[in-house]
Amino acid sequence: MPRRDAEPPAGARLLLAHQTQSLAEIVRDINKFSNNVMARQLYLTLGAIMAGAPASREKSVHTIKQWLASRRLAFPELVLENGSGLSRIERLSAKSLGRLLLAAHHSAVMPELVASLPLVAVDGTMRKRLSGAAIAGQAHIKTGTLSGVRALAGYVLDRRGRTMVVVCIINHARASEARAPQDALLKWVYGR
Repeated sequence: MPRRDAEPPAGARLLLAHQTQSLAEIVRDINKFSNNVMARQLYLTLGAIMAGAPASREKSVHTIKQWLASRRLAFPELVLENGSGLSRIERLSAKSLGRLLLAAHHSAVMPELVASLPLVAVDGTMRKRLSGAAIAGQAHIKTGTLSGVRALAGYVLDRRGRTMVVVCIINHARASEARAPQDALLKWVYGR
């Protein structure tokens, strides 16, 4: 049965009201703990809000590409399927992801975005990585994993106090062995 919005009948009483978390809190939960179900729901919700219900992949893709274009970010290789990254057809180059992170760093939502990313050796999916290293607590990094794929992207506050954007995407049959090289990359960027 399709949903219909209407005024409640006379004499109706409210049984339950629920206030959702703010978008910043939702994104924080998605990014800190790599919550793919929530990421997909947010992706679909964006399309439904901007292009009207019901939600669809096509509406979400259109909404995101319009938003990117409004910020003069052209990523011709971008392919979106489910919004969480758990897809064999989704595509974005490391260069484009780096440009997106740079643009985000110069935007009004930068504090919320950075705070949503796992802090190396402190919390989220990076809690157990690089503990005891000089970079501990100095980088906000989102990771991604599929069979044959290992990725990380985010911001490193280097030892001189400069914010550096880091993106590393590995597509290879031996990608599962990429953790040590990725950690070495983060340490190198920190120590530059």
